[in-house]
Amino acid sequence: MAYELKGKRVYVAGHKGMVGSAIVRRLASEGCEVLTADRSVDLREQALVREWYVATKPDAVIVTAAKVGGILANDTYPADFLYDNLMIEANLIEAAYRNDVEKLLFLGSSCIYPKMAPQPIPEEALLTGPLEPTNEWYAVAKIAGIKLCQAYRRQHVCDYISAMPTNLYGPGDNFDLSSSHVLPALIRKAHEAKESGASSIEIWGTGSPRREFLHVDDLADGCVFLLKNYSDEEHVNLGSGSDIPIIKLAEMVCEVVGFDGKITKDTSKPDGTPRKLMSGDKIAAMGWKPKIGLRDGIADAYRAFLRGDGTN
Repeated sequence: MAYELKGKRVYVAGHKGMVGSAIVRRLASEGCEVLTADRSVDLREQALVREWYVATKPDAVIVTAAKVGGILANDTYPADFLYDNLMIEANLIEAAYRNDVEKLLFLGSSCIYPKMAPQPIPEEALLTGPLEPTNEWYAVAKIAGIKLCQAYRRQHVCDYISAMPTNLYGPGDNFDLSSSHVLPALIRKAHEAKESGASSIEIWGTGSPRREFLHVDDLADGCVFLLKNYSDEEHVNLGSGSDIPIIKLAEMVCEVVGFDGKITKDTSKPDGTPRKLMSGDKIAAMGWKPKIGLRDGIADAYRAFLRGDGTN
């Protein structure tokens, strides 16, 4: 049976982040009351989370809150990425059970899959091989979140589900070069090179790895779709269904931004996983697909960068 959002109190944990803010925007058309917590509620602290649930009484919860970053950040701060994410998800999920939350959606990441997973990656590839070492700390925490939702379903018959987004981008993204993911980093590099009159920009690695990208507004739409229409133990992939080599992505970003210089490669830096394309067959069979093409999405993300909608 479909879960009706109209008239419900829906808590979006992590509402100030790129994903959380997109979901808040998407929920505006669902006739529900959106609940958010300010920064005084440290989600790593169990007592504070429990107190907030008791005070606000949400009917549904969407867990987007997480400590996130790219390869460099994951590799530099492994303890922070593992501990913070384990505490955040455990506190939010456990407090939901204690306070009789009707439905919960936990958001993971495509990095949960093995480094050498079959392509496109089906949901059942989870835990079938070693993870990519450069982001395994974040991946282990996200896998734990999936399993925690499954455990509460099995032991307590809770309607908790999980979705695994692919690489996301769009308004509210992190454009800080020291901690951002590849697409926002490329946007900033290309923009600054254009503004300064530089002759080239540099990308990490060989440029050959292929990556899949999903605009955050498509992700938000997919999350609402799953919240309303899905109830089962297995997580669901949320992606665009196509991938692109990093070098081609860099060329597309430069074209959108208007930078016509060269793209050089620092091959001393890691490539990461060779390819990471997720299978979208499961959610497609339910009747959902993304709407925003990559080039149009990059243009939207660049407009957001120019107006300062993100972390710089």
